Amino acid sequence: MPKVGITTTVPVEVIYAAGWVPVDLNNLFITDENPQSLVEEAELAGYPRNLCAWIKGIYSIALKNRDIRTIIAVTQGDCSNTHALMETLQLAGVEIVPFAFPYDRDSDLLRLQMEKMMSYFGVSWKQVGEAKERLDRVRSRVWELDRLTWAENRVGGWENHLYQVCCSDFNGDPERFAAEVDEILKERRSAPARKEELRLGYIGVPPIVGELYQYLEERGARVVYNEVQRQFTMPFETPDLVEQYRLYTYPYGIFFRLEDICREAARRRLDGIIHYAQSFCFRQIEDLIIRQKLGLPVLTLEGDKPSRLDARTRMRLDVFLDMLR
Repeated sequence: MPKVGITTTVPVEVIYAAGWVPVDLNNLFITDENPQSLVEEAELAGYPRNLCAWIKGIYSIALKNRDIRTIIAVTQGDCSNTHALMETLQLAGVEIVPFAFPYDRDSDLLRLQMEKMMSYFGVSWKQVGEAKERLDRVRSRVWELDRLTWAENRVGGWENHLYQVCCSDFNGDPERFAAEVDEILKERRSAPARKEELRLGYIGVPPIVGELYQYLEERGARVVYNEVQRQFTMPFETPDLVEQYRLYTYPYGIFFRLEDICREAARRRLDGIIHYAQSFCFRQIEDLIIRQKLGLPVLTLEGDKPSRLDARTRMRLDVFLDMLR
């Protein structure tokens, strides 16, 4: 089956309905045996130093995997640097399929974008609806994993992050991914409840630095809410695919995202929130709004390139946890 790269979550139902295999280039980049070298390869090719490392990593990993010759580029609702990223990949011979989430969540415009994507892949609404039913059965398992995280305290923050973030492409094989989730659900349901003292939320894009979740748990705190990763699971029980992607908060404005964050922070009884902001990302500006609107203590962390937690970040986490206690 042909593969199509994606740079962020898109209506993956269309891709599966067409019999293609989606590949989330973010996940491929960060799980590479040496993601830092991919960033450096992009810089050697001419990408500027002061640019998001995710963009540089996606560029290099796309060129490294020569079986991915088509990429869906989200030109509105994600990173503005995606425009130039796609142009450089197009220069290298990769076919680009644009997709845009309308800023105002307009239903008609979103439907039009989805139908243009369906036209490219040659599928009908009926086929896409069947793919949605197939994927929703997998998603429901991950929703249960999330519930076990915050309601029964049987799942750690890293596992919560990992299985939710994989819902952007289901690792290219939904049924195999579902079997993996079933296995972890079986283990965690019989596990003793965890007893970390502090309950944290993590908001913002997934971290480019490692060890964050493990470090927090070693110090008696646990992430029980991963905001954007949870959104990748489409936790909305609606039969309407257009409405599903209207409810998906990540591509739209910060105020719509904050409604979801505040609701989940209350439901999950959070003690504090870590706001992760990627270096050189426009979303860093939104930290100003988040701090004014959230009624919880917020620690803002900035990550640059793939690496372990540095000493400064560890120290700031320690101080934040001490403050919450």
